[in-house]
Amino acid sequence: MPDAIATARAEGRTLLSEVESKQLLRAAGIPVTDARLATSASEAATIATEIGFPVVLKIISKDIAHKSDVGGVALGLETASAVRRGYVEMLARVAAAAPKARIDGVSVQQQAAPGTEVIVGATTDPQFGPVIMFGLGGVFVEVLKDVAFRIVPLQRRDARQMIREISGFPILQGVRGQPGADIAALEKLVVDVSKFVWKHREIAELDLNPVFAYPDGAIAVDARIVLSAPTEARKA
Repeated sequence: MPDAIATARAEGRTLLSEVESKQLLRAAGIPVTDARLATSASEAATIATEIGFPVVLKIISKDIAHKSDVGGVALGLETASAVRRGYVEMLARVAAAAPKARIDGVSVQQQAAPGTEVIVGATTDPQFGPVIMFGLGGVFVEVLKDVAFRIVPLQRRDARQMIREISGFPILQGVRGQPGADIAALEKLVVDVSKFVWKHREIAELDLNPVFAYPDGAIAVDARIVLSAPTEARKA
């Protein structure tokens, strides 16, 4: 059992932090933005310098579901001093908006260049087990609900088919002079996520949204992993 999952189990948690989720995914070879936990302004600045600017700061708290609602996100920080200032100001905003929230620290992560937004997710169906989802990401997934599903495990041909069956596929091919997405990279990402959730059956939900798709690759900007209840994990 990976350390992040074991730690969450020991603490009685089912929700992994974004840092834990991304570290778990990166170890599995799934492309996500580098994210590390800082517990002081100076540590945040040091991490940002190591990762490379610009960076994003996000509050890490078990008690905060929507970071942006409490001022827990800061984008486009381009210097160490800006990161230190951003860290202090963020904690002040969050303390004012959610005074009872327990703060674990701040995630410092590289800020990826914008791309075509898609979503890759997984959930557990009571009858069929792990199921993979693919569709247009960001706000599109909530508004259009243009997604495709497959039962895990997937082969490359399954990923190829599900990507092409969404109505928004022409967007991924490139429209009105916009460059198309790297479809092969998206196919590989879907297959790799399938392998990941098949291997780790204790994962009940996984969301990569958005994934920025580029003409030469793709990277997940946000990641969320939810574990099954301990009794359910033992049954899997």
